[in-house]
Amino acid sequence: MENTEYEIDLREIFGMLKKRWLMIVSMTTVAVIAAVVVSFFILSPVYESSSTLLVSYKQNQDTVMTYNDLTMSQKLVNTYSEIIKSRSISEEVLKKLDLDLTTDQLSEKISVSKVSDTEIIRIKVQDEDPALAALIANTVSEVFKKEVKSIMTVDNVSTIDTAIAPENPVKPNKMMNVAIAGVLGVMVSVGLVFVLEFLDRTVKTPTDVERHLGLPIIGAIPDMELAKTGK
Repeated sequence: MENTEYEIDLREIFGMLKKRWLMIVSMTTVAVIAAVVVSFFILSPVYESSSTLLVSYKQNQDTVMTYNDLTMSQKLVNTYSEIIKSRSISEEVLKKLDLDLTTDQLSEKISVSKVSDTEIIRIKVQDEDPALAALIANTVSEVFKKEVKSIMTVDNVSTIDTAIAPENPVKPNKMMNVAIAGVLGVMVSVGLVFVLEFLDRTVKTPTDVERHLGLPIIGAIPDMELAKTGK
């Protein structure tokens, strides 16, 4: 009995979706088209370029690096990462490149990360101009290497990779945006179908009478207008 009721409910659900399939298709299509327009024609592409630095620490420059030196280097990475994001570094980069930006605006373009369990720092810069993104990343690296000498009185940072202008943007992810819009379009339209059906209390078929009133159907009165037209 439970299986029969479940099948009936499932059949009703498919019936509701089938009845309003045009609305589902229309809303999904509109959502996908909107995502295509926004992603391909409105949003500006953003490029990311990165430079990589190596931090080394040796108490005695004439000896081989020890485990303590390695541990200290990894600890310095945390300190150096904060220095890179400092206002003094941003101000020097702005002055050097003559950029029409505030220090906060420049900081939003820059992200600093460390490679886990290493002495490597990666400086990433995002900008709508790929060449400028690479230029900022390299300038931040050079300014930091210069500043750290005066701040820490050591010269223990070297460049592993310089930043180059990327060919492909990192965002927007156009196809992902379109796919998400399609899924959301289906979900919203299907949800709206259920809401409309829930709010619709009109009785349209004998089955509706049985379901809502729990009474058996004795007979049905035909529509005389339809009977005259032969439909």
